[in-house]
Amino acid sequence: MKTYTYKANSYDNLYDLAEALAHDGTFIPRTISDTDLEQLGVVVAEAEEPIEYVRERKIIELKRQRDAAEVEPVEYGGYLYDYDSQARDRIAAAIIALDVQGDGAKISWTTADNEDAVVTAQDLRMIIAAVAVRSNKLHTAYRVAKAQVEAAQNKDEIDTISIN
Repeated sequence: MKTYTYKANSYDNLYDLAEALAHDGTFIPRTISDTDLEQLGVVVAEAEEPIEYVRERKIIELKRQRDAAEVEPVEYGGYLYDYDSQARDRIAAAIIALDVQGDGAKISWTTADNEDAVVTAQDLRMIIAAVAVRSNKLHTAYRVAKAQVEAAQNKDEIDTISIN
């Protein structure tokens, strides 16, 4: 993160610096180089980003990883089954349809890798159960990783943390 010092005042962003320079009659483009700023009497320095910002960004990244992993295909019975929102709706509807047909009812299901698998309502319930087990593991791993992020003392430590 860059900081700018001009006439003994510090600025955390180029916009605020530009306003200060404008008061002195100097107008700068947003694309001005650090070298050009220094020629105008501005001291440009690299400041370490506040650890709170690094933590917040990492926690958001971990949530995205967890959420993405929750909708990845799930393995059951030697096949991979989609489990995004559309697939969840289809599975729920198929369970109802198969239950209405009675015991032993089966349906041909297209798997995540485009194969055909014959499934029962119980198979579809087991797919949901496999997802629930995976989801629990992901949420547990996320909570552990989040606690590690919150306890970390520097960016390098935070960068090594993952939910894997």
